[in-house]
Amino acid sequence: MSNSFLHHAANVLRLGIKELWSLWRDPMLLLLIVYVFTGAVYTAATAMPETLHKTPIAIVDEDDSPLSQRIVAAFFQPQFTTPQIISMAQMDAGMDAGNYTFALVLPHGLQRDVLAGRAPDMQLNVDATRMSQAFAGSGAVQQIVLGEVRDFVQRYRGASAAPVELALRARFNPNGEKSWFGSVMEIINYISMLSIILTGAALIREREHGTIEHLLVMPVTPTEIMLSKVWSMGLVVLVAAALSVNFMVRGVLGVPIEGSLPLFFAGAALCLFATTSMGIFMATIARNMPQFGMLMMLTIMPLQMLSGGTTPYESMPKLVQDIMLIAPTTHFVELSQGILYRGAGFDVVWPQFAALALIGSVLFALSLARFRKTIAQMA
Repeated sequence: MSNSFLHHAANVLRLGIKELWSLWRDPMLLLLIVYVFTGAVYTAATAMPETLHKTPIAIVDEDDSPLSQRIVAAFFQPQFTTPQIISMAQMDAGMDAGNYTFALVLPHGLQRDVLAGRAPDMQLNVDATRMSQAFAGSGAVQQIVLGEVRDFVQRYRGASAAPVELALRARFNPNGEKSWFGSVMEIINYISMLSIILTGAALIREREHGTIEHLLVMPVTPTEIMLSKVWSMGLVVLVAAALSVNFMVRGVLGVPIEGSLPLFFAGAALCLFATTSMGIFMATIARNMPQFGMLMMLTIMPLQMLSGGTTPYESMPKLVQDIMLIAPTTHFVELSQGILYRGAGFDVVWPQFAALALIGSVLFALSLARFRKTIAQMA
């Protein structure tokens, strides 16, 4: 019994090493691995299109009063560029040319009407084609203008004392650094994505090159072939993710990691067991790489968007929450956020580990059955 087990283990090891050599000779896949764990992670952490950063704004100041000048001075960097003072005739042309996202019109008699207790109309023109800045900035501009008007009427800056005081305590990310979230979430997403791509591409490459027929005449079983692809491609993704976390996330971006990295990578290994099996299953359905790419688009987008990384899981419709419980990425995102953001231990994330082990076992069994059927048809 022990000799039989050692024989199977040796076959899985040799076949896995063969997969690693095949990957080493594929420069496009190697370039993809390097890029997603370096350039893509850095871009996701630093781009932050949902935040206001040097947003161009122009102001039509027809009042030219202390109040209007106070409003103009309230827009400063880095959220906004220095406001451009323009005339009403220049506003439409500037908006059409895309020179600024916001154009604020301060009407003549603004200060007089405010001091007289009247409610003057101000106009805010927004270039809604710049979606992220437009939606986030409209509310910010309104708050700034109304705040300056209120402070001007009260003759001092600051709000009246409230009957209660709210003490804000921001945990895990006290400064609200969005790069902390973006970089780590990209690594979590790319672990799932790359594992599906690499295992699926490995199987399709063998089928297109005719090497799968060579394996069929060798004294190896479908289980050994599949296990070799799972461990070899999973190992590549784990090593690349570990290097990215230590050198890109912690080193270049300076993002602190609160929890245990060995515990996180243990969870990642369980997720890879499930996602690599999923990649093999998809590769047995697709006939070539273009078809596999289309299946990837139909699979990876829902997995990433509905797993709780982009949108909080609790804010999704109940039906979507129930469906996504069968997805391994849902549990992987939850345990990753708990470990890396909040420093959770195994006593907190063990349900996610158990769910990943169960889902991975089911996916592996389904993929193995499909793989055997595919090999039987080719024999």
